[in-house]
Amino acid sequence: MNDVFPPPPEGEGSRLTHAIAAYLGLAIGDALGATVEFMTPREIAAQFKVHDQLIGGGWLKLKPGQVTDDTTMALALGGSILEAGQVDAHAAARAFDAWMRARPVDIGSTVRRGLLAFRKTGDPKMPSSEHDAGNGAAMRVLPVALATLGLPEADARAACRAQAHVTHNNRLSDAATETLALMVRDALLGADKLDLLHHRAHPLVRDHPEFAFRAVRQRLNPSGYIVETLQAVFQAFFDTDSFEDCLIDVVNRGGDADTTGAIAGMLAGAVYGPTAMPKRWLHGLDAATRHACETQARQLLEIGARKSA
Repeated sequence: MNDVFPPPPEGEGSRLTHAIAAYLGLAIGDALGATVEFMTPREIAAQFKVHDQLIGGGWLKLKPGQVTDDTTMALALGGSILEAGQVDAHAAARAFDAWMRARPVDIGSTVRRGLLAFRKTGDPKMPSSEHDAGNGAAMRVLPVALATLGLPEADARAACRAQAHVTHNNRLSDAATETLALMVRDALLGADKLDLLHHRAHPLVRDHPEFAFRAVRQRLNPSGYIVETLQAVFQAFFDTDSFEDCLIDVVNRGGDADTTGAIAGMLAGAVYGPTAMPKRWLHGLDAATRHACETQARQLLEIGARKSA
């Protein structure tokens, strides 16, 4: 076992360690990708050859190992779940609003618009919009996957939408966000990559052909559009064989690299577990963030266990 991870409580075993790895994977992918966000693959290759270190910088001028809104919004959502004892739209909206008031290093335009609307109306649900198909709801969904582990799939889907619609009420955003949460849940319950491909990725593409990722080699600059985000993540996740290779593949595509890195890291962490995570990344991650991710993973799984008892 990697020395970053303390021994799990009796009876929880690999499920807990893989949940922690998913949360740390999200943060690592976020911090790794932030360095090359908005760059092209050619620009990345010219500057780094291959970008594979937690060095900070980028357009946000981050410190090495520092994360962005992908991780901090997930932690805000996780905190709201722990406070409410369940996924609650009002609690999530209040937590996101407090997060925005604290001046995060970055915030997406759709997220900002949704939270400003919540301040005015008190309604934690944005109207449905075909224009809000960004990746902001998907990037922060991990706490929902952990807190609903063991609950029926319909309940998990409803919980995904409750937090998503605070800022993103869109059919493609919903489909992607729910699929990602269910993939994490499946992985923690023992599913392997082939299971996730056949039982989650393929049905998503069947129901929403926009997400097709095998026929399109969309390697250049995946944007914040949820379709491009998931195409890049799925290509990297399913076409590599390790946590490290998956993250290096996806962030070196550039574009919205902090979010593609975060989502890919979440999936890869859940599947490969802690021993597959490079120590240079684990120890290079901001220490306070690492502690918060580890702590929330444990606490959110406890909520899921209580709900399913």
